[in-house]
This record gives sequence, C-alpha cells and structure tokens, in this order.
Amino acid sequence: MDIEQVREYCLTLPGVTEDSPYGPDMIVFRIEGKIFLHLPLEYAVPRIAVKLPPEEGQDLRDRHTAIRAAYHLNKVHWNEILIENTFPSEQIQNWILESYNLVLSSLPKRYKGKWLNRTSHEV
Repeated sequence: MDIEQVREYCLTLPGVTEDSPYGPDMIVFRIEGKIFLHLPLEYAVPRIAVKLPPEEGQDLRDRHTAIRAAYHLNKVHWNEILIENTFPSEQIQNWILESYNLVLSSLPKRYKGKWLNRTSHEV
C-alpha cells in the first residue's frame, strides 16, 4: 500500500476530514476533530501511525519489525507501521479501520451515533 492508497481509503470512512496542523510534511485524518491516523510525508519509507489497544499494539511490535511505537506520540497507544511491501493492503486497512473505530467509540454519544450507523466499514 502506498500513501495515496492510504489517503483514499481514509477518506472513504464516514465523517473523516484531513488537515495538516503540524505543517506540510504531515497529514492527519480525523473523525469529529479527533485524530485516528498520522501520515508523515517526509520519510523515504512510507509509514502511518494508528491508534490501537495497548495490548494489541505491544503484541504487534513484539512480532513485527515493521511495526514500532510511534515517534513523538503516546507510545502506549500509537503504533507506527511501515506500509510499503510489508503487509497486505487488507491488513493495513484493518488497522486503519480499527484506529478509526477506537477513536469513534471514545466520542460522546451525540457524535458517535451520527457516524456509527453510516459506516459500511466494520471491524
């Protein structure tokens, strides 16, 4: 998967917006203002940072060299995944969707209900 495919997939998820609050080298994707994915553009090797449950993230980091604690983010929750020639696209999409759903589930009910019933992407 490349960065454009990641971007296109993220934008298919209901309610997702993108912006660059940290400058032109970083795109973030949000649901109701809450970030679920960081997409840095400055690296030669494409990567994303997604939020995963702490136990799952640690297990993945222990098992895969292409996954590590995300740089400059809370290392308990955020995981950096090398995306090019490492994992099947479906797996990367599943991690993106898991991050999206994790952030969505933490939103207040008034926001959660707004998007929860609109998604055809379910984990």
